[in-house]
Amino acid sequence: MTLDRPRDDFVLAITFQYYRDLPRAMAFYEEMMGFTLAIDQGWSKIYRIGGEAHVGLVDESRGMQKWAEKKTVQLCMRVTDVDAWYAWAEARNAASLSRMFDSEELGIRAFTMEDPEGYQIEIQSARPGH
Repeated sequence: MTLDRPRDDFVLAITFQYYRDLPRAMAFYEEMMGFTLAIDQGWSKIYRIGGEAHVGLVDESRGMQKWAEKKTVQLCMRVTDVDAWYAWAEARNAASLSRMFDSEELGIRAFTMEDPEGYQIEIQSARPGH
């Protein structure tokens, strides 16, 4: 017997990242990124990015995964004005701030920076016609 996929919608989308210093990560996402704490689970803090997209910050000593020096996850957010976001990140001396770049292939204008424990954050806007 084959079951159909449930038809109810997902309520939230959460990307979990694992930290050695949870308070430091919280300060970055609250103060630097301006995210609002949506769900406080003690050793897991879930922040609203926008819409139903969220990022979860987890104390690696308690979570299902462990902190790793090499990060294989990028948190990417699409905005309407990437140039304004770049000026904002530059004024705040964002860690590992890249130059602004354009990708014809992907149809984006973007930049990257890092959070306190090395997770890469990409902020991008769609190029006209994409």
